[in-house]
Amino acid sequence: MHDIKTIRDDAAGFDEGLARRGILPLSHELLALDEERRRAIAEVESLRSSRNLIAKRIGEAKRAKEDTTKLEADGAALRAHMETYEAEAPKLEAMLRDMLSKIPNLLDPAVPEGKDENSNKLEKSWGAKREFSFPVKQHFELGEALGLMDFAGAAKIAGSRFTVLRGALARLERALGQFMLDVHTTEYGYSETTVPLLVNDATMFGTGQLPKFAEDLFQTTDGRWLIPTAEVSLTNLAAGEILPAAKLPIRVTALTPCFRSEAGSAGRDVRGMLRQHQFNKVELVSITTQEESEAEHERMTRAAETILERLELPYRRMLLCAGDTGFSAAKTYDLEVWVPGQQTYREISSCSNMRAFQARRMNARYRAGEGKPDFVHTLNGSGVAVGRALIAVLENYQNEDGSITIPGVLHRYMGGQETITAA
Repeated sequence: MHDIKTIRDDAAGFDEGLARRGILPLSHELLALDEERRRAIAEVESLRSSRNLIAKRIGEAKRAKEDTTKLEADGAALRAHMETYEAEAPKLEAMLRDMLSKIPNLLDPAVPEGKDENSNKLEKSWGAKREFSFPVKQHFELGEALGLMDFAGAAKIAGSRFTVLRGALARLERALGQFMLDVHTTEYGYSETTVPLLVNDATMFGTGQLPKFAEDLFQTTDGRWLIPTAEVSLTNLAAGEILPAAKLPIRVTALTPCFRSEAGSAGRDVRGMLRQHQFNKVELVSITTQEESEAEHERMTRAAETILERLELPYRRMLLCAGDTGFSAAKTYDLEVWVPGQQTYREISSCSNMRAFQARRMNARYRAGEGKPDFVHTLNGSGVAVGRALIAVLENYQNEDGSITIPGVLHRYMGGQETITAA
């Protein structure tokens, strides 16, 4: 969320930042509401001061045994007037906060211009695409032929956009998640964390899912929300805290199911596991200072890249353009893995620097020495999406007979198994 003081200081710069996202100027409307709010607060303070003065005079008059009728009438009128403004000020505060909460983060200057993914900037490519001597299949063709990927069974018990994995494929998915956690915790210093999958409104608001993206979420009958990513739970561990600077950066990771309604994806990726209502993902979250957040962003992205390189999966790093950068992010790198069955790259990780945008929403701060607390910078990234990693392994490691060669780094997680064949 944005700081109204910053908008006051540079309204033109704020509007220019919004224009990069295709949003019309809002500073005039925000500042007018802010001025009204500040006027109401100032009026309350002025009336309170006047009422206190009258109360003092009434006391003096009573001690002098003078008539206080007029003074008491003036005091009552001031009290009624003040109550009006006392009720108005919080309403104006809530209106301003609601407006600010719906405005996306401003973009880093390095973010390229553009309306959609076609304007994303290629930062690097890694790995050679495998040359196949036979027609390649997509992951769902491979999984169903192996008898280990069941979409019909999933649809029977839950509906579309769910998958049942069996036997070696279920174990392979588990192995991928364990491998990712081991790399991130032992090599990159992330602390493995188990977090709630159900959270409250304030938690969803803190990371920017509410109020704007409510339709993309699943809500329970008691008002809680299923997390769309462990970012929500992990980042909010800092909500309302003032952290000692010496404890930063905080790096945490979790492997969790994630739940998304996919409200805006009707008709897209309906076959297979690419776009599911429920999927597993290893999430990386860093909480750090303003000075260190850019370096932390590069470090986090490198951690996700390491997973793909150890699995020997070709990928590319893309810097997202203005029109493709998410609501809360100032800058995002997408890692896209090569999927030979589709002959294209597909997103497998997004690593984003949110700067102070989320911290201001959840009031997460840190203190350096005796100074005034400042907002932390928060970052998050997929390290990586487990289901999409499974897809990439199946398609890149497929054999002509329909079997799947298991990447070497996963052998110990698979009990020494090196190949998956039909059940």
